[in-house]
Amino acid sequence: MAVAKLLGFDLCARLHNFAERKLYLPRSLAIPESLERIAAAKVSETAIISGWDELLRLVASIRGGCLGQGRTRQARQRCRRQSHAPGSDELGKLLRTLFLSGDYYTNEEFRREIHTLLNRGESVHQRAIYYGLISPERGRRREEMKAISGSHALLTNIVIAWNTMKMQQVVDRWRKDTHPVKDDWLRPMGPVHFANVNFRGTMAFKVERFAEVLLYRSSRARSGADA
Repeated sequence: MAVAKLLGFDLCARLHNFAERKLYLPRSLAIPESLERIAAAKVSETAIISGWDELLRLVASIRGGCLGQGRTRQARQRCRRQSHAPGSDELGKLLRTLFLSGDYYTNEEFRREIHTLLNRGESVHQRAIYYGLISPERGRRREEMKAISGSHALLTNIVIAWNTMKMQQVVDRWRKDTHPVKDDWLRPMGPVHFANVNFRGTMAFKVERFAEVLLYRSSRARSGADA
C-alpha cells in the first residue's frame, strides 16, 4: 500500500484472515480503551523517516520504468534485509489502517464494490483455455516462459474482448428497440465467463456421401436383431 500510494493510486485489497486484522497506530498515540482489542500502537515513526529516501528511490525507479514486477519484488526483499527496511512496512500499516477504518469498515457500498470487482477478476480462469501440461522440454528458459505466459494471456484477453463485443451488441440492440437497460444492471456483469465458448472446436463429418450405405447397414443390423 505504501508503494501504491506514492505511485499515485490507492490499493484497495480484500485481506485474508480479516477477523485477525488490527488497526495500527503510531507509538506516540494512546489507544482508547474501547479500541484496545482491535488496535495496536506499534508503528515506528522513526523507521518511516529513516527509510523514506530509499523508499522514494524505489518508487522513482518503478515510475521511470527501470524496474519491472520481478525486479521490484527482489528490491523489496533486499530492502527488508537492510536497516531501513521497516520504513515502508510501517507506512503501509498506517495506510492500511486508514483504508480499513475510513473506507472498508464504514462504507458498505464501497466494500461491496471491491468484492464484486475482485470476484470478477478472479473468475478469469485461464485453465479453461489450456488445461494440458507443458512438456518437460518446454518452459525451461526465460524466453520460453515469457512466450508461453504471453500467449496464454493473449488468448484469455481475446475471449474477454469477444464476450465484451457480443454483450455490447445485445445492449445496443435492446436500447435501439426501446427496451429499458439501466447502467446499474450492467455494473455487476463481467465479460469473463467462458461457458458460451467452445474451446475445442467443432468436428464436422461429411456423412451425406455415405448416408445411403450407413442407413442400409443400420436397417440390416436392426432386422437381424429382430430375427
